[in-house]
Amino acid sequence: MMQPVMPAVTDPFVVEVWGKLAGVVLQEGEAFRFHAVAPPFQALEGRSFPKPGHARLAAVCLERGTFR
Repeated sequence: MMQPVMPAVTDPFVVEVWGKLAGVVLQEGEAFRFHAVAPPFQALEGRSFPKPGHARLAAVCLERGTFR
């Protein structure tokens, strides 16, 4: 009997903006999904990014008011 193959669990990537906790990014396949932990960053909740650093850049832009 074969055991089911579980996907590899990766460490979460914590996203901070100017010393404030914005969210956590978890790898899902080839993408990285943002999970907001503070209300100002809810606009990014569930968004997928190609790299964890892109999620941080989006959070910085959101904080600055330049996120599109």
